[in-house]
Amino acid sequence: MHEGPIGPTSWAGPEVHPPRSGRPRWREPHPVRVGPVAAGSALSGLWVLLWLLAYARSTGESLPTGAGFAWVTLAASTIGAVVAALLARYGDRGAAVGVAAVAGTAAGVTGLSCELYLLLTGDWILWLHQPQVATSFSRSYRTAAQSGRRFH
Repeated sequence: MHEGPIGPTSWAGPEVHPPRSGRPRWREPHPVRVGPVAAGSALSGLWVLLWLLAYARSTGESLPTGAGFAWVTLAASTIGAVVAALLARYGDRGAAVGVAAVAGTAAGVTGLSCELYLLLTGDWILWLHQPQVATSFSRSYRTAAQSGRRFH
């Protein structure tokens, strides 16, 4: 008899079936672990932060604008999303999850900030032009205040 990895005594015979739980057992061949997710998140956060710091430093004498910060954040998070897709396909899926989480959060916060700015001022911040001096609400309030009317 052949002596290999399956010894001669491991065969129980054709009448004995192996025990089963009723459900097939499947394991992920490359599971996502916490360490790579944390590393991907930290490096992606550092990536966005370095882009923002480089933009703030590159403005020189002039002050950085909100539109500039928004565009730089959107550019950095778009590059991060592409890197996350490449990592998911060819690299570590855990790192891809971390990068995608930070890139998506950065883009989402930027989008919400732009919408809030639009809601409060009536000016779309991403057009790179001078904002309006006053919004329609503040103009109507100023006009009413000059005429002596009060809002309650």
